[in-house]
Amino acid sequence: MRDGKQTLEELLNIAHPIIVAPMFLVSNVAMVKVAMQKNVAACIPALNYRTTDKLRAAIQELKKEKTEKGAFGINIIVNKSNLKYKEQLSVCCEEGVDFIITSLGNPKLIIDEAHKKGIKVFCDVVNLNHGIKVANMGCDALIAVNNKAGGHRGDFGPEELISQLNAHCSIPIISAGGVGSKEELDRVLSYGAVGVSIGSPFIASEEAGVSKEYKEACVSYGAEDIVVTQKISGTPCTVINTPYVKKIGTKETWIECVLNRNKKLKKWVKLLRYLKGTNDVENAATTATYKTVWVAGPTIEYTTKIESVKTIIDRFI
Repeated sequence: MRDGKQTLEELLNIAHPIIVAPMFLVSNVAMVKVAMQKNVAACIPALNYRTTDKLRAAIQELKKEKTEKGAFGINIIVNKSNLKYKEQLSVCCEEGVDFIITSLGNPKLIIDEAHKKGIKVFCDVVNLNHGIKVANMGCDALIAVNNKAGGHRGDFGPEELISQLNAHCSIPIISAGGVGSKEELDRVLSYGAVGVSIGSPFIASEEAGVSKEYKEACVSYGAEDIVVTQKISGTPCTVINTPYVKKIGTKETWIECVLNRNKKLKKWVKLLRYLKGTNDVENAATTATYKTVWVAGPTIEYTTKIESVKTIIDRFI
């Protein structure tokens, strides 16, 4: 226990307070297997699998490889952009996973159904209002997504967000964003987090399922090269400021602003933008293309070469 709250080690029966974060296109079974061998937790986005049958097969494979002090989970997007989230939830509950991380929507159904199967549910939140809402729904922990996170990020710094959530929520807080070294991990824990979710340092891993060019970009670029764009989904997202990103810009065009303010069209515009944006990201992540939209956070500053997941985890433990 830590300040009356379960630690991440206690929540998931792991040896170290680390989750290898779920990353669109990047995370895969190979990464999670190594993480469990190192006695930490790891998570894969359900959207990394085109079909629920492939998701089911991945979960079954991970169950066979589960270690005594390792844990694995699935990340589910619960807003309207993910048309398959109820099917993905059913597969997770039928097969059995250690935990589910929810993002970008109302997690009530997932919390209720997962708890029937003894599955822990952690909810991404970016502010106190969201934190209180999902805590009241009964989730097991909050993942505090701060302004140093890679991909979709929050507006508050790690210390401020953790402090706000701890002051008003009785459940454990897991910090996401801004941890690229053991020193930063210890600092975040000192703010009152019970564990950390670490993503960007693992993009340039040997096991990651992305192109060599994407991995090498994480080695070549640094924290000062990370910018926030609204071009992918309409929600602020951090990417590497490649020549292509500089060319297309990071702000909404005037017509996108007008469409986003139209109540009747807003949700459809956002859905179409999300589909196009994720397609651009997928093409850049898996093939050599001049349209390089590489999602990453400022902690790639610590990435100096492509290494195994095992070696990267050793930096933190």
